[in-house]
Amino acid sequence: MKKAVAAAHHDSGPSITEGLVRLIRSKPVTQADYDAAALFTLDAVANILGGRNSEPGRVLLNWWQARATNEAPEPSRLAFLMGALCHILETDDLHRASVVHPGCVVVPAAWALADKQKTGGLALLRSVLHGFEATTRVGMGVGPAHYKIWHNTATCGPYGSAMAAADLLGLDDEQTVHALGNAGTQSSGLWQFLETGAMTKHLHAGHAAEAGLKAADLAAFGFTGPTHILEGEKGFFKAACPDAEPDLVLANPDAPWQLTITSIKPWPSCRHTHPAIDAAEELRRQLGARGEDDILSVEVDTYQAALDVCNRPVAKSEYEAKFSLQHTVAAALLLPLVDFSAFGEAGRARAAKLALRVHPHAAEPYRSAYPVSWGAKVSVLLKDGSELVASRTNAKGDPEAPLSHDDMVAKAQMLLTHGGVLDPARVIDGILGLARNGPLPDLSLL
Repeated sequence: MKKAVAAAHHDSGPSITEGLVRLIRSKPVTQADYDAAALFTLDAVANILGGRNSEPGRVLLNWWQARATNEAPEPSRLAFLMGALCHILETDDLHRASVVHPGCVVVPAAWALADKQKTGGLALLRSVLHGFEATTRVGMGVGPAHYKIWHNTATCGPYGSAMAAADLLGLDDEQTVHALGNAGTQSSGLWQFLETGAMTKHLHAGHAAEAGLKAADLAAFGFTGPTHILEGEKGFFKAACPDAEPDLVLANPDAPWQLTITSIKPWPSCRHTHPAIDAAEELRRQLGARGEDDILSVEVDTYQAALDVCNRPVAKSEYEAKFSLQHTVAAALLLPLVDFSAFGEAGRARAAKLALRVHPHAAEPYRSAYPVSWGAKVSVLLKDGSELVASRTNAKGDPEAPLSHDDMVAKAQMLLTHGGVLDPARVIDGILGLARNGPLPDLSLL
């Protein structure tokens, strides 16, 4: 590989990006870290293959097949497809402090490149750890105001895919800083799609995966990027983060790998709905023989970001239902399981009347605890004057309430079956075997 040439102009002083590269590359990796990375890689791949069985997934695959050639696709192009598919079903991972979905960006980029290079399992998993660390640390620095307009996964994701690719490509520190600089200049992704339920969110993940990989590949050939992309006067924080907290990017360098404190989703909806779903499922069991007609109203106390994204009393589509506190709480109170069917036409019809009686509010202690904790309280007021209450400081699947190894495997099997994979065990065993340096299993069925 060619070493990146010196830029014609250097910003003065060491940059946050330079510090981030040093921080990540100095962190030790244990076998437990590799094992965790294998489970998160499994979760992402299961989401990719499961995402094929969806309307946006079918559109993406039709587009892909219409432009297929006899040659193997470039890794960056394959990373786009995998990233977009991964983010469709709303069951991919979520890092709370950064409000980033790291897996749908990092794993596609790392997988596509490692597959082309015939990289061993441990190298792939190390790159995934590096990528999660970069995207979440940048995400922790953007500040809360960024999230009101910008989709953090889209804007912070390119740093993660670039960092993962840089590791697999063997870039030195200088080259990696250039890769992150050019990944960051491609940051984009706006929340406007929520107004109509457009498919744009999937584009966000695909672009973020592709952009970082391409930036790293260019850096290997000497293509330079801005070293002060984060804190520069015309950089990312200045442009899109009015209350950025740059110090958080490099804070607590000895903390566990951010991948190991990332949350896994048990339900196929926006993560902001999950603490309320968790609490509502507890109340469904308490309701016993009492039914929907016995419920006067349902009050949901949560944090402001949940309202900003998921305050949607009427869900007119499957996608809108995934971003509706009203629908998800009503479904959790009425249905035996909040699975994919809970968001389909029949599930929406079943929950529609009760959803109009679900009233979410931003309230303490959840308002102040966010984003460190994503919590909620659900209160069901019954017509006989009684009240049932359940609360969650954190949601199921958070590090404080983690899914077990068996839960993760069962979730992957469910997603793979949903995606039409005929032999889920082959994929599951192959990916878990990466932690013992096994080869990447074949995913050519994409």
